[in-house]
Amino acid sequence: MIKKNDILEVGIIDLSNEGFGVAKVDGFTVFVESALVNERVQIKIVKVLKRYAIAIIDELIEASKDRVDIKDHLGTITGTMPLQHMTYDAQLKFKQTQVENYLSNKTDLSDVEVYKIKGMSNPWEYRNKAQIPVKMVDGILTTGFYRRRSHDLIPVENFHIQDPRIDESILKVRDILRDYEIEAYDETKQTGLIRHIIVRQAQHREDQMIILVTNSEKPLDQNLVADIVNAVPNLVSLVQNINTDNTNRITGNKKIVHYGQDYYEDKLFGMDFKISSQSFFQVNSDQTEVLYQTALDFSNVGKEDVVMDAYSGIGTISLIMAQAAKHVYGVEMIKEAVMMAKENAVINDIDNTSFVTALAEDYMKKFIQSKNIDALVVDPPRKGLHPAFIQSVLEARPDRIVYVSCNPKTLARDVDLLSDLYTLKKVQPVDMFPQTLHVETVSLLEKKKF
Repeated sequence: MIKKNDILEVGIIDLSNEGFGVAKVDGFTVFVESALVNERVQIKIVKVLKRYAIAIIDELIEASKDRVDIKDHLGTITGTMPLQHMTYDAQLKFKQTQVENYLSNKTDLSDVEVYKIKGMSNPWEYRNKAQIPVKMVDGILTTGFYRRRSHDLIPVENFHIQDPRIDESILKVRDILRDYEIEAYDETKQTGLIRHIIVRQAQHREDQMIILVTNSEKPLDQNLVADIVNAVPNLVSLVQNINTDNTNRITGNKKIVHYGQDYYEDKLFGMDFKISSQSFFQVNSDQTEVLYQTALDFSNVGKEDVVMDAYSGIGTISLIMAQAAKHVYGVEMIKEAVMMAKENAVINDIDNTSFVTALAEDYMKKFIQSKNIDALVVDPPRKGLHPAFIQSVLEARPDRIVYVSCNPKTLARDVDLLSDLYTLKKVQPVDMFPQTLHVETVSLLEKKKF
């Protein structure tokens, strides 16, 4: 019987969905952090559960050809870079396999074109947004990231996967907050002021936005504001977001704009976009163009086609599709994002779009009473499509669906739920998040002909 703190020698036979090496000890499964297939390792058991155990590498006996030296062990401890011990080619193969495995569990892939994953030429320093927790550590306001599966904040100054300008600004803001002896939020006592520092950096412009999430509605000290503005070059927006709830949610619904406007600007496909403090915008700008170009190609939209973009946000996909379509209807439940989508259409001289604040499933039911949808584009959050939305899709019966997914598990589930009327035709994985477990996909589903 395996016990905690046991030291064992094992061979790694597979990788789990979370990137752990898989070993068997007398038929019992052991997941080994940072181990790779075909490696021989001496392990230390750190946790034993009913069906499996978790272990760490005590000694690497035989290394895989896919192993590389890691950049920073903190990225493994915090889970920000759980795949950094793999060559980038091995990371891509791992993600490709994840997509194929999840889909094959729900659908027959024999007639589906699953293309080779599209990776990055430089899989580092790609993130244009950071949400960094703040905590008092030994009496000092500290920025970093939580140890995996814990509330222990590990001080981190270089995240390696973020634009370096973001890391620089986080440290400048941290030091200014220290100078003003401002306390970080304590989730247990519910005291302290600063909960998170959020930095958003334009990739095709110099604009930067800083958002300080506070546990108080009291406006920030204007001297502190002035010091941040003076310390951070190319700052165009400094926003105080107010979150006084005892919750894991990072931001609240109220805000105070202390400097500039509540938006910054960036470019995508040569178009200009305003992006507000709480707007969704893909965190990897270069790969976003790869992702959305694939969506456009899969949609096969022509000048007579009507497109509905559910979960349309600030209108990125809608405005890209509009250049090929007759008309694009964007549906988004967040009023502020809809207002910004309308502004972005005006900025880019695009007049064949309509943006509506509504739940997509409700709007679609009303829409199909007077118009047909030729192509539907969906880009839902990780939880996938709502069952009511899927039912609305089955009633609307658009000719084709382009599904942009950030979670292959919920993608596979939704493809299965749509399978009575739709056939999965193409899948293109895209690596938006190198060094992490996440993978994005674009899929094409076509209406069946009966």
